[in-house]
Amino acid sequence: MVNARLKGSRSGNISTSSANASTAVEREPFRRAITLTAVRDAIVSCDRCARLRTYCAEVARVKRRAFRDEIYWGKPVPGFGDPQARMVLVGLAPAAHGANRTGRVFTGDGPNGSGDFLMAALHRAGFANIPTARHPDDGLQLRDAFIAAAVRCAPPDNRPTPEEFEACLPYLEAEWTLVPRVAIVITLGKLAWDATWRVLAGRGQGVRPRPVFGHGARVQAPDGGPLVLGAFHPSQQNTFTGRLTPEMLARVFHDARAALG
Repeated sequence: MVNARLKGSRSGNISTSSANASTAVEREPFRRAITLTAVRDAIVSCDRCARLRTYCAEVARVKRRAFRDEIYWGKPVPGFGDPQARMVLVGLAPAAHGANRTGRVFTGDGPNGSGDFLMAALHRAGFANIPTARHPDDGLQLRDAFIAAAVRCAPPDNRPTPEEFEACLPYLEAEWTLVPRVAIVITLGKLAWDATWRVLAGRGQGVRPRPVFGHGARVQAPDGGPLVLGAFHPSQQNTFTGRLTPEMLARVFHDARAALG
């Protein structure tokens, strides 16, 4: 288990009791009077995973040749989107030269990257105002959608360890808790699916045995929990091989839109 230590909030809305109790809060962090801004600050300043922090800093130092004149973000990446969203998307982790460079989830990995593939689908379904995600100042706005991740630092070989998933799980729970209208969760890949069901289990809304992941999987969490939809991750490994097509992802968002009414 990990301790959910909060750094200071720019908004000043962390209650004294929450801050003092943070070291004791583990599976249910950030449940008191705090804000998404406070959680964002905690994520960005997180240094729990030495392997990930070393890797992200090295990527930001060396850079990719195409981005050699840019200043990389090089820190953990918080969620992004509409704080009143009814739909949360859970991804895996930042891309080394995508969100680790730009500081925004699913942003900056190129015209054929996962960010543009995902944003095009969100745009077609009415959840995004533009179909691309190139840089933090591109004007992208999500409508009724919030994007988070199971792991907040870019991992070597895109493979977080179980301990790194464990360390990041409280941040997913925290953002989810502070987006209060969530009715649907779309998981992008099996690892995001597993992290989502772990959060739900911690809320007493899990299902045993854990539902099997698959593209188009559809499971209603019990006891007032959200509808959970599975989708293949829009990685180039999936999109370039045809394992995930725009039509396949569109069907998942169509299902979500229909469920939201």
